[in-house]
Amino acid sequence: MKTILIMAGGAGTRFWPVSRKENPKQFLKLTDQNMSMLQCTVNRVKEMVEIDQVFIATNNLYVDKILEQLPELPEENIIVEPCKRNTAPCIGLASLYIERKYPESTMIVLPSDHVVENTETFKEIINSAASYAYKGENIVTLGIKPNKPETGYGYIHFGKKVQKVENNNIFRVKKFTEKPSLEKATRFFEDGNYYWNSGMFVWKTETILNKLKEHLPEIYKNLKEISKSIGQPEENEVIDENFSCMNNISIDYGVLEKENDIYVIPADFGWNDVGSWTALSEINEKDENDNIINAAHVGIDTNDSIIYSEDKLVTSIGIDNLIIVNTEDAILVCNKDNAQDVKKLRKLLKEKGFKKQL
Repeated sequence: MKTILIMAGGAGTRFWPVSRKENPKQFLKLTDQNMSMLQCTVNRVKEMVEIDQVFIATNNLYVDKILEQLPELPEENIIVEPCKRNTAPCIGLASLYIERKYPESTMIVLPSDHVVENTETFKEIINSAASYAYKGENIVTLGIKPNKPETGYGYIHFGKKVQKVENNNIFRVKKFTEKPSLEKATRFFEDGNYYWNSGMFVWKTETILNKLKEHLPEIYKNLKEISKSIGQPEENEVIDENFSCMNNISIDYGVLEKENDIYVIPADFGWNDVGSWTALSEINEKDENDNIINAAHVGIDTNDSIIYSEDKLVTSIGIDNLIIVNTEDAILVCNKDNAQDVKKLRKLLKEKGFKKQL
């Protein structure tokens, strides 16, 4: 049996000022006019599993929003993290609940805020990954072929082909490298034996719990305490106590970089992680001047820009390569080359006391 874990607890800081602490990007209709990014992700897997087999990992802030957007999802399938502790504790906690409800299931871990253009190819690759993961203590990742040197993604150095499942080749992973320098990213791109790490993983729940026990024994010890309490009156108290003292560490650093039985399937299905405003240029149609416009807009000599406005007319003259975002209480003007720095700007706003705008 397959189960799906969708991670939906992120803050989406690079999409400020539209993405806010109480309404981050996974709940916004940034890439589809009719559905939020979370709804798109769930819709993508509906033909693969029943809705009862879909689980959402998040935090207390977003439970009501998830229930509002996914009314068909059983509330018990929302796994609430009491605080932020990165993906290793998150996946560990979710694995306990999934294993309890669906023992020996093959677990597919997906981010809530990615774009996949070719859903049929996506499902085919996921099914191949699940078949291989089920055969043993195998961890299977989905790798994206780089189209440029990129410092914002992790990289997977792949080795020899070990098998072909249906139409999909499976390669052994030699090494993970998390967000390299531009010099390294350029070398990886030119080498040709590297994929971007998509952040999508497939394994049996039993496998990932065993790997956490081996590589992160302190976290596993806390998970065992939580496991004993599930279904008991003290469950929430035990989760709060044990989860909060876990190390803040990603599954990539904590497990994948230390593990040998890791495999990658090349995934060519029109993927984008929608990491910043500039991603909209890659997934949306542009006008005749290479602009992405989601606003009432009148412009003269306005080129290669992204313009978004919730409630006001935006006018522009003689601009190029800019991001302009207007919301009720904040305006962002940014060179597209600096789109990743929106996260830094948001941090600066917090330091300067603009909490209402966060």
